[in-house]
Amino acid sequence: MAAQFQFVMRSGPTPGATYSLEGDQLTIGRDSSNGVTINDAEISRKHARLTFQGGKYILEDLGSTNGTFVNGQRLAGPAVLKSGDVVSLGEQIVLMYDVLSADAGATVISSRKSVPAPVVPPPAPAQMSAPPPPLPSYTTPLVPAKRNNNLILMVGIVLMVLLCLCIAAGYIIDSNYWWCPLFGPVLKIVGYCG
Repeated sequence: MAAQFQFVMRSGPTPGATYSLEGDQLTIGRDSSNGVTINDAEISRKHARLTFQGGKYILEDLGSTNGTFVNGQRLAGPAVLKSGDVVSLGEQIVLMYDVLSADAGATVISSRKSVPAPVVPPPAPAQMSAPPPPLPSYTTPLVPAKRNNNLILMVGIVLMVLLCLCIAAGYIIDSNYWWCPLFGPVLKIVGYCG
C-alpha cells in the first residue's frame, strides 16, 4: 500500500492549490528551481527543505527570513510531519500537509479544504452585573494653605529681626545718623532720626 503526500494551500497567493510531494528531498521557496515553488515576496528563495525518511517527510527551515512554522510553532530544528499538520511559511502562507492512501479500498484522508471546518459560535458576551451603588459623596472643607501663610509669617519675622538688629547696630556704631537716609521713615517712628 503506497501513500501520496501533498500540500494544499489554505492561504497565500493561490488558495486551494495542491503541491504533490515526490522524491527523497524537496526544497520549498520562491525560486523556480524548488520542488515546491511559491511565488510570494514573504517566501525566501530557498525557504525550507523536505526530506523523506522512514516513510515520512521531515521539514526543516533553511535560515529563512520570515521563518517556518508547524502548527504555530517556529521550527528551530527538523520536524516530522503528520497528516493534518499546518505548515506556515512566514505569516501569510499557510499549507495543509496531507497523506493520501493510493489503495482504492483504503480510507482517504483529504485536505481540510474539502471538509468544512466546524463553526464555533463566538463566546457569549459576559453578563454584566448591576453597577455597584455609588459611593457616598464626602465634601472636605477647604482649608487655607498653611504653608503659604507660614512662609509669609517667617519672612515677616526675619525682616523684623533684621530691622531691629540694624537699629541696635546704628545706636551702637553710628552717632552721625548715617542710618537715617536708608531707613529714615522707619527710624523716625522709633525716635532715632530727628
